[in-house]
Amino acid sequence: MSVDDHEIEQALARGVEQQIGQYRLNLSTGAWWWSEETYRMHGFDPGDVVPTTALVLAHKHPDDREHVREILDQARATGEAFSSVHRIMDAHGKERHLVIVGQGRRDSTGEVVELLGYFVDVTATVAERAQERAKRDIAAAADGRGPIEQAKGVLVAVLGLTPDEAFCRLKHASNDRNVRLRELACLVVDEAMRTGGDCAERVDALLR
Repeated sequence: MSVDDHEIEQALARGVEQQIGQYRLNLSTGAWWWSEETYRMHGFDPGDVVPTTALVLAHKHPDDREHVREILDQARATGEAFSSVHRIMDAHGKERHLVIVGQGRRDSTGEVVELLGYFVDVTATVAERAQERAKRDIAAAADGRGPIEQAKGVLVAVLGLTPDEAFCRLKHASNDRNVRLRELACLVVDEAMRTGGDCAERVDALLR
């Protein structure tokens, strides 16, 4: 799932309620300080672990880890303000989407000695955006078609089937459940347009 940085920035600008935690990184010792909220968004209770750079990077999604490493390395070198949207896997194996923002602090000699800033958990915002996109895709697939064609479009959109595979799936389910094909198609479309939960799981369960 891709993360749209611009949409996340807009959500934050609108004041959407998010979990926000603080951090500090002492560059001379490598020691991190996390607020209670930062521990919790990583899946820990405060004090459960000693946060280190290795631990921070270990929890980043494998596809995002190198990107975050590069951002931290650049911040250490320049002390300039930075931000990134990336995914982590928390201590319970749950994927979360975080925004990290921060900047360097210099000592009296001008050397960058500390990075400090915030983690913002935008997981709910990302899920909301994904659901909105899915509903738009379903509506587009179903627009202007009869119930059976609409249902085929839904199965193509949410289950990744070809049109022929979608029609076969509908026919088999119609026969197995002894329900007219048109009636089953209407049920599929109605189910797909409902909000909440996993749309693909609900539609798939309806055809079992």
